Amino acid sequence: MSDTIDYSALKEELFYNPQHACKVLSADDVAAADAYCEGYKKFLDAAKTEREAVNEAVAAAQANGFVPYEFGKKYAPGSKVYYNNRGKSIILAVIGTESLAKGVRIAAAHIDSPRLDLKPNPLYEDNDIALLKTHYYGGIKKYQWTAMPLALHGVIIRKDGTSVNVCIGEEDNEPKLVISDLLPHLAQEQSKRTLSDGIRGEELNIIIGSRPLADCSESEAVKLHILKLLNEKYGVTEADFLSAELEAVPAFKACDIGLDRGLIGSYGHDDRVCAYPALTAVFTVENPAYTVLSVLTDKEETGSDGNTGLNSSYMADFITDLAESQGVSGRLCMMNSQCLSADVNAAFDPTFSDVLERRNAAYLNKGIVITKYTGARGKSGTSDASAEFMGSVRRLLDKHGVVWQIGELGKVDLGGGGTVAKYVAAHNIDVIDAGVPVLSMHAPFEVVSKIDVYMAHRAFEVFFND
Repeated sequence: MSDTIDYSALKEELFYNPQHACKVLSADDVAAADAYCEGYKKFLDAAKTEREAVNEAVAAAQANGFVPYEFGKKYAPGSKVYYNNRGKSIILAVIGTESLAKGVRIAAAHIDSPRLDLKPNPLYEDNDIALLKTHYYGGIKKYQWTAMPLALHGVIIRKDGTSVNVCIGEEDNEPKLVISDLLPHLAQEQSKRTLSDGIRGEELNIIIGSRPLADCSESEAVKLHILKLLNEKYGVTEADFLSAELEAVPAFKACDIGLDRGLIGSYGHDDRVCAYPALTAVFTVENPAYTVLSVLTDKEETGSDGNTGLNSSYMADFITDLAESQGVSGRLCMMNSQCLSADVNAAFDPTFSDVLERRNAAYLNKGIVITKYTGARGKSGTSDASAEFMGSVRRLLDKHGVVWQIGELGKVDLGGGGTVAKYVAAHNIDVIDAGVPVLSMHAPFEVVSKIDVYMAHRAFEVFFND
């Protein structure tokens, strides 16, 4: 008589079936995720722009014993250094005991998010209302940016070369800014537009004031009043807008979502939800075998171009300088390096499920999502990680009990998107995308799972420390 086969056990052994993390984690693990995300929410509120994210990273790095990197200097194993690239991207490194000839371990996330930038000459008055002209940054649904409170962040370089930081609208007692929308009673023609054309780029004009300067008989007295207020607060004139970087972002704070408090809603999850775990993970590293790098970069949302984006050479130059300090070529170091391109993926949304292929979609609360390739139709514009590197990442996460899942960015003929992975791969570095699933990606208010955020931290931590 043949042995009875336990088909249930066989199915469990052979099927790929990622579970809700609460089914596989202990209560202590879930509590640790919730506690970890309290720090993440504070980071979100303090770092709404790439400059602010770098400032937060520098302060945290210094508190954890990191010092500014000196090009050309040889560092001993265990040294902790950071390179601040123009205040808009940063590399944090801990020097390993192994030779740089064996490569480095990199987690690379971006700290820019979709937003509205002010045009170089933005301020004008129309019918006694002062407004600011904007140019949207990154991929947005323009209609989502109307009729909600906005804050203004950035830096102004004055005529004499001095700089002043600007932040208006974040404190409870501060005024907010807003972009108006058309009332439905008069929106018959607007409603005939396509959704993508419902609000046009040149209609994203921010209201900044409405009262004229007292006892002023000059024209444009409302604009003059606003400039007077700005001059009193920041010491600037209208011409100083020409040498400014000013960004309008949502004025609300990060908050818990759901009665069970399992989710976080905020502006800027993409991609600070990966940048923060990559930052905190490097602070867990003391004496690694391989040198580790946490790279928080700029300009990903507009193609990674510019000298603070990863389509430039600043990361490769940093690695080359480290390697050459040990008598190793940068090229050899990079060809033996590995990178987790820390970027988000789309979370499965039951309301809009038709654009996602369920078997290969990422889900909330199933852990960090590994994305083997991104790109668009026909995998255009992707690095497509090798099976060998995918296998090594899979083994690493399983070894350390990190909850993870696989994911694509939408159906084959519908999906598509880019990360920094292809720019890292261009330096002959093994790279794969690893990040947090996000609902309402690129909206002014995005949603993520606390457990997934914590699993991202754990993934980067074991990648650095294993």
